[in-house]
Amino acid sequence: MSFFAKTPKVLTDEADIRELLTRGVEKVYPSAEFLEKKLKSGERQTIYLGIDPTGPSLHLGHIIPILKLRQFQELGHKIILLIGDFTGMIGDPTDKTATRKKLTRGEVLENAKLYKAQAGKMLSFSGGNPAELKYNSKWLEKLSFADVLELSSRLTHADMVKRDMFQKRISEGKELYMHEFLYPLMQGYDSVAMDVDGEVGGNDQTFNMLVGRDLMKKLKGKEKFVITMKLLADPSGKKMGKTEGNMVSFLDTPADCFGKVMSWPDTAIIPAAESCTLLPEREIAEMKENLESGANPKEEKMKLAEAVTTLLHGVDEAAKAKSSFHATFAEGKPEEFLEISVSTDKTLADVLMERRVIESKSELRRLIGEKAVTNVDTSEKMGEDFLKTAPAGKYRIGKHRFIEIK
Repeated sequence: MSFFAKTPKVLTDEADIRELLTRGVEKVYPSAEFLEKKLKSGERQTIYLGIDPTGPSLHLGHIIPILKLRQFQELGHKIILLIGDFTGMIGDPTDKTATRKKLTRGEVLENAKLYKAQAGKMLSFSGGNPAELKYNSKWLEKLSFADVLELSSRLTHADMVKRDMFQKRISEGKELYMHEFLYPLMQGYDSVAMDVDGEVGGNDQTFNMLVGRDLMKKLKGKEKFVITMKLLADPSGKKMGKTEGNMVSFLDTPADCFGKVMSWPDTAIIPAAESCTLLPEREIAEMKENLESGANPKEEKMKLAEAVTTLLHGVDEAAKAKSSFHATFAEGKPEEFLEISVSTDKTLADVLMERRVIESKSELRRLIGEKAVTNVDTSEKMGEDFLKTAPAGKYRIGKHRFIEIK
């Protein structure tokens, strides 16, 4: 089975279909049996993943459903990567306890400009069965007010307010705006406009995807399937993300990518291997056996980090990142330091943000407060003065970031 298949012939191998239906999957709507029957029929399906460009890069949360799209593509089905350039301006309220900041069209398009190339590390946009890239402004911009009213009549107020985060905001007395109610309707209409057979997305998108399933049934009489993917969480059940500092981004260097994976909790090793890598199932089973038999989790996590880094940066860069990580933590010093130059018109924090060493100034202050900024040569823990003086030297920031101030 070739990723770059020259023909879109649909493959119906039972083992491949079983893996597609189970690997990293939380739930299939209306049922796994329904989708299994469709896949075994040999009928070519059209499946899509929608991404709102709220940031300048794809990240871990996108990798999981993109790899599921890849499985469909390898079986010969038609896949669509949909850029939500219209819905991205509205802002998805999912998981948000406050209203999202609205983005301009320019901001949205600027954010999305790298998405195709990044997704192309896992999907094929050429060959006999190329993935298709679409933008939902193509149809959403054309809807008249009468069209929106007609669509709105398909959903009730009860349908909308039952969402957990809406209930949470209401109970906390926080504002809930009308455009936030319309977001799931707009995302749901994407399915109708493209006339798809199915959709894949993270489990945090279940409500939005099921709105699309409902609209397809009401407007086209079609039974759309929905695959919700498990998202990685820490031991407390909290979704891993940007605020925790462990979200792998396509813009991360190979060393940062490797280091971030190594900082994940041990409980994430097997779920991440299933959802975020191309490792064969037999290798993942071996990793699981090793962990259950008392093997050092670090060794299995190294395999995971190498697999994730390979996916984003290739075999050679992953090998270098692994070697550098080993040197850093086994021998105490990394092989490479990111060189930083601080001038009079920019603070150290400004430069570190520009070089993507830190996400924000508050993150750097937090790390200093936690004594997590260290002079590599003297082992001195840096204090608040470090932000102002930025003395020349080699420093470790957090667990896996190393800089040399010139």
